[in-house]
Parts: sequence; structure tokens; C-alpha cells
Amino acid sequence: MSHQSELIEADIDAYLAEHERKDLLRFLTCGSVDDGKSTLIGRLLHDSKMVYEDQLSALHKDNDSVGNAGEHLDLALLTDGLKAEREQGITIDVAYRYFSTAKRKFIIADTPGHEQYTRNMVTGASTCDLAIILIDARHGVLAQTKRHSYIAALLGIKNVVVAVNKMDLVDYAEQRFDEISAEYTDMSESLGIQDPVFLPVSALLGDNVVDKGDNLAWFTGPTLMEHLEVVDVEAGRDLERLRLPVQIVSRPNRDFRGFAGTIASGLLHPGDEVRVQPSGISTTIDRIVTFDGELDVAGPGQAVTVTTKEEVDISRGDVLVSSGHPLQRSHQIDAMLVWMSEDALNLKKDYIVQQGNRRLNGRVTAIHERVDINTLETSPADELELNDIARVTLAADAELLFDPYDVNRQTGSFIIIDRLTNATVGAGMIRGAAGGWDAKPDSRVTREISEVSEVERSIRFGQRPVTIFLTGLTASGKATIGKALERAMFDRGRAIVRLGGSNMRLGISRDLGFSSQERSENVRRTAEVARLVNDQGLIAVASLVAPNAEVRGRARELIGTERFVEVFVATPIDVCRERDVGGLYEAADRGEIPMFPGVSATYDPPADADLVLDTSVDDIDDCVKKIFAILDERGLLSSLPLDHES
Repeated sequence: MSHQSELIEADIDAYLAEHERKDLLRFLTCGSVDDGKSTLIGRLLHDSKMVYEDQLSALHKDNDSVGNAGEHLDLALLTDGLKAEREQGITIDVAYRYFSTAKRKFIIADTPGHEQYTRNMVTGASTCDLAIILIDARHGVLAQTKRHSYIAALLGIKNVVVAVNKMDLVDYAEQRFDEISAEYTDMSESLGIQDPVFLPVSALLGDNVVDKGDNLAWFTGPTLMEHLEVVDVEAGRDLERLRLPVQIVSRPNRDFRGFAGTIASGLLHPGDEVRVQPSGISTTIDRIVTFDGELDVAGPGQAVTVTTKEEVDISRGDVLVSSGHPLQRSHQIDAMLVWMSEDALNLKKDYIVQQGNRRLNGRVTAIHERVDINTLETSPADELELNDIARVTLAADAELLFDPYDVNRQTGSFIIIDRLTNATVGAGMIRGAAGGWDAKPDSRVTREISEVSEVERSIRFGQRPVTIFLTGLTASGKATIGKALERAMFDRGRAIVRLGGSNMRLGISRDLGFSSQERSENVRRTAEVARLVNDQGLIAVASLVAPNAEVRGRARELIGTERFVEVFVATPIDVCRERDVGGLYEAADRGEIPMFPGVSATYDPPADADLVLDTSVDDIDDCVKKIFAILDERGLLSSLPLDHES
């Protein structure tokens, strides 16, 4: 290697220890055909002195026979290893290269730019933290640029560098660089790419790649290498929600039983209480063991073996999670799917679904829309061919345990495997549980008509069915009102069912967390139960935070406007904080509880609530009386007339 470290000669052990402590950046290069991806990587390796002497000799020899850079050394030959790639001057397969500098270690995925090799790009991008998107300064932003950017965004890559290459062919014009930067910025906003970094470079001549060069004096930003060495890929890493998929149960002797895996997110300490999913059993971490000894704390990316204080059943495929942040669970998921097989997707065929260390049987049950990766327009589809990308519903024979992909790339992804060939035929990114408000039941399922009429039930109970929906901030008093209303209704001979938020989450919604999507699903489930309760002629009272106005509106629509009374418990947040004996608001202030309505998430106050209460002004008895008054005013506390049409 032409680059030699003095520390290697002086103290090899110290060199290895220093090298081991460096962090690792995985990045990919992508761009249109002949934008210079392989040349850029070759320049990075060459100018950072990370090319062996024999490689340099072979490079010069190959350059004489198959070089395509004219009088210059064709550095693309360092990465284009396939004969077909060298003959055509294109990248076909994903080429991985490793190098390091004094500050950081790097793994480069050189991915193909052709549309027909989309699956190869997806493979290369799936583990990367940063994407370098090359744009030819002569041609500007092309359809392929949009396609590569879309795939990078789809794969959850947050750090994007736009390298405007071949600046030497436009006389290093600053105006041209600014035009391309503005054009890409307009395009990237629609893809959700935030704050891309723009760098002018000449991969062929080396300007602003590793060294600054003399031709871009007007550019005051860093070189590409300088940016790669300092970019913070740890920002935004989830240290709150523990996710430790169990890869193997370690039993080297009768005295040791540990559970090995790589931490996907969160921090883990001895003494932490964790939950085993899918079983839901709670246990306490005893030790965190590694090859180098025991740890006091372990975090994302670390391969560890843990032991537990209690003897519990934990197997390969289980996931250890923090007690307050369970994984979502569902037999059906909504996902983006990249089809990677030459055989078309068969909606009637069973496949193996591998998610983390678990293997399930499943099939794609619906294709909602296929994405044209050149225009990004969507259209209906009945099948998926090689390299197609689509939003689908996938159903499995056992519950999938997941986070949405945009929350956690490890627990939010899966692959589809052909049962006969054992080949990977698809790769998916989970959006969330399928179903919800817009799910359509199987057409073969029809609603059962009761033999008991609505009038008969109304006469029997002396009331009309209604759902009193109490919404408000945490500690506003809605649950207390709900309990008092239930007691008062019962004492007056009314038939009522109370759907408390906590009880719902301990039962029918125990698999849900507190993201906006999961809160929406909790409201939907509560509304579905309330509708069934109302269909039996009973009064339902539900008390939920339900922070989203649109979701509350959908609950009203589902239950029926004539059966829905929305009560807004508008207690001021300062009063709610004073009542919060559990310290939830303080924890949210410290950032320990994400998406907490009123603090770290929005609460939409109802604009047209049927009744507004304030428990800092009215006592609970007065609140109950006001609810009775509005129910009585609407005739809901009296029977339906005999001539009422059900």
C-alpha cells in the first residue's frame, strides 16, 4: 500500500487499538450512466493513499488496454471488476470497497445506475448511512437522479450528498453549480430529503474530492473527504426504545444460559426491566457479556449476550424491548415492497417472510399502487415484475413484531423468500399495521341482523343508545368524569358501559404504543367497541386523549352523528401538570416520553364540541349534571316511540 502509517512500524498493537476505536461510515454512490461513480470512488481510494502498490501497477497496465479516460489514469478500473463493466464503462453489480483515514473507517457500495439494476441499488443502499448522488454538470438533474434520490429516501438514508461532477467540463462555472443545486433542492423537498449537502467536484482530475485543487477557489465548503470524515450519522439515533432481536440462545455449559444478538436501538444496562416479545413476559437483565468482558451499558450496533435474573422462556426470533415501548404487532402490515425476482409476484402464492430472526409463512394479499420510479407517479397494478416498487398489504400466519421503517430500519424491514428455490424475491419496508380506518372487510363477510329491534331494546332499557366521548389532555379529569358518570347512570337505572383508556390499552389495545398512528388505531378500536355497545341499546362512555381532530371526526362518523356526543374537558395544561402525580409531563419535558400531547406533540382542541367542561372551575358532580342535561335535552334518556323505524 502506498500509504504507510508510522504507528504501524512503531507499535502495531497501538495501531490496531486506535483503528478499532474509529467509527464506521457506510455510504453508497449512485447516479446516471457515465456520471462518474466508479471514477469518484477510485479517486477517493487513490488520493487518500489506500491503494496497494501491486494494484497501482495492475491499474496502469489495465489502463493501457481498456482505459476510457484518455490521457488520464482511468481510476474507475479500481472498482469496475466485471469484464462486462470494463467493456461498457458501466457498473452492473454492487461493488463494495473498504478504506480508512486517520479519523474514520469507510465501506463504499458502488451501486449501478441503470433502471434494470434497481434491485442491486436497493441491496447496496439497505445498510448505508449516507448517499452520494452524482450529477453530471453538463446535464443537470435527470429522471435517473429523481429515481436514485427516491430509492435513497425510501431506504431511510437521512444524509445525502449531491456531488456535481465533471465541473472541469463546464469550466468550473459557479453559476452552473448554483443552478443544479437549486433544481435539486426543489425536487428533493417532495421526496422528504432534508438539507442535502452540495459539493462541486471533478472526479477525473481530483478537484475537491480529497484535495481542494486550484480550480474551485470560489467554493468555500469542505472537500468530499472532509465532509465524509465529520458527518454525524449518529444524530437522531434512537436511544430510548430498546430493540434486541435474539439471534441465538448461548448454552456453553450447564451454568450459563445467555441470549445473543445485536442491539438495533436503545440503551441496555444490567438491572433494566425488559419485556420479551411476542410472549409479553417481563424479566430483569442480570449481565451484559461480550468477548472483551462484561459491560455496564450497551447501545445500538453492539453484539452482546445478556443473561436474565429470572428463568424465562426466550428463544431465537424473540425480541427484548424496553417495558414502556413495545413493538407493534399485527398479522397484516402495510409496506413498500421492492420486487427482486424475474418471476412475477403471485398474489395466490405463499412465501416465507423473514423479519429479523423470525421466519413466518405469508403472502402479499393486495397491491395498492405501483410507483413509476422515473416519474414517481403511482398507478393501480395487478402484479409486480422485476425491479417494481409498490405499496402492498402483506399477511402472515403469525403476528409480525415491528416498528415502522421510518422509526427503526432494522425492526421495520423484511424480506420475502421463495419457498421452493430459497431465493430472496422481495424486500420490504413496513409503514404500519394494515387495516385501520380504511380497511375493507372480506367481501364474503356480511353483517348479521339482530332478531331484537332497536325499539325493543330502547323500551327495555328506557333510553336511546349514545356514546359520550370524553377527550382532553392527560390529567384533565376526563377519566374521573367518566367514572362518576358511570356511577350516576347506574344509580338511575341506566344500562351503561365505560370504555376507559387504560383498560382499553390493557386489553384490546395492549399491542399499541403511543405514536400518532397507534393513537389513531386505539381510537378506532374504541369506536368500534362503542358502536357494538350502542347496537345492543346500551350507553357507552369513552375517555381518551385522542389528540387528533380528524381522528375524532372519523370516530363520530363510524358511530353515527346521532349517537355521538363529544365532550371536551378543557382543563388548562398548568392545572393538568399540577395534578400529574406520575410525573409524565416532567418526563416529557426531559425528552423521555416522545410524542406526548401538549408537550412534544400537538393536541387539537375540538372546534365544535357538543359540551365543554373545565374541571379547574366545575367540580365533578357539576360536570356529570351538565352531561345529563345535554343527553336529556336531546331525548336520549327516554325510549324510542313504538312507530320508530329501525
